[in-house]
Amino acid sequence: MSMPNKDTTPKRSPTPGGHGPGPMGRGGPMAMMKGESARDFKGTMRKLIQYLGSYRVAIVVTMIFAIASTIFAIVGPKILGQATTKLFEGVMAQITGTGEGIDFPYIGNILLIVLALYLASTFFSYIQGWIMTGISMNITYRFRRDIAAKINRIPLKYFDKTSHGEVLSRITNDVDTVSQTLNQSLSQIITSVTTVLGVMIMMFSISWLMTVVALLIVPVSMVIISAIVKHSQKYFKQQQEFLGHINGHVEEMYGSHVVMKAFNGEAKSVEKFDKLNDTLFNSAWKSQFLSGLMMPIMGFVGNLGYVAISILGATLAVRGAITLGDIQAFIQYVRSFTQPITQIANISNVLQQTAAAAERVFEFLGESEEVKETNSPVSPETVAGLVEFKNVRFGYDPEKIIIKDFSATVQPGQKIAIVGPTGAGKTTMVKLLMRFYDINEGAILVDGHNIQDFTRHDLRKMFAMVLQDTWLYNDTIMENIRYGRAGATDEEVFKAAKTAHVDHFIRTLPDGYKMVLNEEASNVSQGQKQLLTIARAILADPRILILDEATSSVDTRTEVLIQKAMDNLMNSERRTSFIIAHRLSTIRNADLILVMRDGDIVETGTHEDLLEKDGFYAELYNSQFEQAMVTL
Repeated sequence: MSMPNKDTTPKRSPTPGGHGPGPMGRGGPMAMMKGESARDFKGTMRKLIQYLGSYRVAIVVTMIFAIASTIFAIVGPKILGQATTKLFEGVMAQITGTGEGIDFPYIGNILLIVLALYLASTFFSYIQGWIMTGISMNITYRFRRDIAAKINRIPLKYFDKTSHGEVLSRITNDVDTVSQTLNQSLSQIITSVTTVLGVMIMMFSISWLMTVVALLIVPVSMVIISAIVKHSQKYFKQQQEFLGHINGHVEEMYGSHVVMKAFNGEAKSVEKFDKLNDTLFNSAWKSQFLSGLMMPIMGFVGNLGYVAISILGATLAVRGAITLGDIQAFIQYVRSFTQPITQIANISNVLQQTAAAAERVFEFLGESEEVKETNSPVSPETVAGLVEFKNVRFGYDPEKIIIKDFSATVQPGQKIAIVGPTGAGKTTMVKLLMRFYDINEGAILVDGHNIQDFTRHDLRKMFAMVLQDTWLYNDTIMENIRYGRAGATDEEVFKAAKTAHVDHFIRTLPDGYKMVLNEEASNVSQGQKQLLTIARAILADPRILILDEATSSVDTRTEVLIQKAMDNLMNSERRTSFIIAHRLSTIRNADLILVMRDGDIVETGTHEDLLEKDGFYAELYNSQFEQAMVTL
């Protein structure tokens, strides 16, 4: 009867012909593999322990229950051995006719005691598992809550250098790794250490000589384990590496499936996949084959140990130095001794992986945040929409300034167009206006107040933005439009949709406003998506409107409709509007056009004024006009 032990390592089928678990126990070589190591193991574990501070009492209770469960399980074989001895003595008495036979009441009492011990062990194990699961789930919840909150406090420049997949990995994979360790490995460390110490004590109490022989198996097993792991580790590493390559390739090809097919890239894609898959197959086959050797070899070594112990035990029993029940109990202890040793070795590697995962989480939580809000923010009752840029200087990298000395004044209700070649800094100005980034020098004012004197929430509430890249989420069209103003009624949503000239299109859909957009919103066209985002901006009813290439993804007819809707919207409430456009024909009626080049304003004026100047704007406009004529 083996002792109950939690085991989180991959399970393997019993090796054919095996006669008991070898020194590897149930762990298998997969659990022995070293993962990514933390750069600061001690520091990270110290932070994790501090993070667990509010759960100290619960963790101590868990440790007590885990130790109690293990102790009850350890005592069982020794007491059960008494029943075996009594049974053997009774049988021998019947054979020789020198006694009363088998003492069934005594044996029955022993079995009841053992049953009670194992039931108590199971109960304590269940309680500590229940408590530890609650702790780990709470920690997981806190980690993900803290990361989600941190995402909203980190400046956008962090995401300029960090991929979304990297951030997603921290909130999913890394947090899960820490959670699993807390839920399983922490209690397993306690039970494994307690088991090793307790079993050694029980083994020495039975026979010190047999214990020494049993312990000689351990170094032999460790040498073989180390040799196989050292040889197979490179294949496991290669397996994980190329598994990532295959996943990345499949995701890349699926995400650009239309482009790949349009350029007849199917054969090239399959060829690359086959190369990656072949490498993955070879590394996976070798790693699994080598790991598969471990169990038979360890089983053979373990069985040799059992043979040696059995022979030595039989010799001692003949001499009367040990009872049959003690031999039976000792063999059970040997089986229970090697398994926790392997588990401790496994856990040391798991802790390294956990430290690496926790380090990545704590690194993210420790990232520098946006500049703190002012302690005395301004909160004007009304916003007129006067915007001033005063000698603004900015660079995403302080060493590479892209906005050198930008100054402009926008009167309330004006329609301001910002034009210029790609990379001139048009969109950057809008990002600075909404404090997605903070300027290096100068000031940006709204109604005479520095934007840094507003809370970010109040500042951004003044704006509504329509970007070239549309963003719609997995919900109904109604809720996607209502995202602009959460408390809007259905009638207000309908009105905004009509103003954006999208109401008719929505009502032609199978479920109308109740139609659910899929995750990529691929069940509507790009132009229709843009119309929905414009309806969302209209519903927000802002004082300042930002249109960043808002009509670039729609056809000419739809563009005309949107242009009329935007004109009505901006003129009716005298909203201050910023329009960023490449197609200069769409901003001819702007009140003021700011022409940007290399981060500076090089020209200002109306469309007619700038054409008369025959400068950079006229050059841009004429080049687009000539292209249009060539196209015709």
